[in-house]
Amino acid sequence: MIKLANRLRGNVFLRYVAVSVGALATDMILFLLLLEMGMPGTAASAVGYSVGIFAHWILSSRKVFHDRVSEKGTAARTQQKAMFLASALIGLVLTIAVVGAGTAMGMDARIAKVAAIATSFLLTYLLRNVVIFRQATTQ
Repeated sequence: MIKLANRLRGNVFLRYVAVSVGALATDMILFLLLLEMGMPGTAASAVGYSVGIFAHWILSSRKVFHDRVSEKGTAARTQQKAMFLASALIGLVLTIAVVGAGTAMGMDARIAKVAAIATSFLLTYLLRNVVIFRQATTQ
């Protein structure tokens, strides 16, 4: 257990995976609750994803990219937040498209959501690690 904790601390991708699991749990719980309440799959996936992305920013900026987040109150920090939101919107559009296409082809919304999770995870990780949090600045 200690070895795992040390590996998480030293590896950005592993920390991102751990944080993503927490944000995904938030997303999926809300998604499933909304489906149970009768909301269409596409709308439920959009709401769940949106709430999950807020949790992801909080966790990512504090636990994953904490050493690359620009200082509070700076233009660079505002730019990072805006780019994080843009990456989330790209992920959201992708999520809606995958769930929408899957359900249009007769796939269960839950199965389509799993495909959307995998696709969105990879794309947003690349955007965040390579572009958004590439290096903190203090402008």
